[in-house]
Amino acid sequence: MKKIVYGLFFGDSITYGEYDGVFGGWVDILKRYALQKFHEGNGDELILFNLGIGGETTEGLLKRMPVELRARNSADGNLVFISYGANDLAIKEGMQIVNPEKFKYNIITAVQHAQEFSNDIYLVSILPISKNIDGVVVGSGKLRSNEEVITYNGILKNIAKEYSLTYIDFHSALFEDKEVLLSADGVHPNEKGYGMMAEIAIPIIEKYL
Repeated sequence: MKKIVYGLFFGDSITYGEYDGVFGGWVDILKRYALQKFHEGNGDELILFNLGIGGETTEGLLKRMPVELRARNSADGNLVFISYGANDLAIKEGMQIVNPEKFKYNIITAVQHAQEFSNDIYLVSILPISKNIDGVVVGSGKLRSNEEVITYNGILKNIAKEYSLTYIDFHSALFEDKEVLLSADGVHPNEKGYGMMAEIAIPIIEKYL
């Protein structure tokens, strides 16, 4: 008897797929891939939910995560992807939106929420940012730096190690060619960047198909 497994992708606008008018972002590529495999009659059904909200930080995640997990809970199992940090680490009006210590606490709390529903939890790295906006205040009033990205990714890596979770390192994959894989705003990937992210993630979801 075939299983129906749910995949829940929590994140911000990069999870949502903003700035990709071609593929709809990396999660949507995965959704189409999983659906195609199911229609080919191969293995179990994996239903993916894109729960990305533009501009969200880990503070917003903790407010909605328990409700979202209960609402989308498959008896056959759940995968949970947690993809945050690009908004947390931003500095606005001289203040970091979510400082490293609070970020660490929030991610650990999110992992503990996820553990109530899943044994398959993935922490997703923060992407590099373009050199054009590194350390620059942009139109939104936010300032981001690649130095902070490395700091916050270090927190994610350490939590993944401590809780025996898989860390998906999109940062390393995109870093070298970030100037051609990021969109004009220097934060979100373009369709090429999202495509590369999906290629990295497909082998992960294939285990459940």
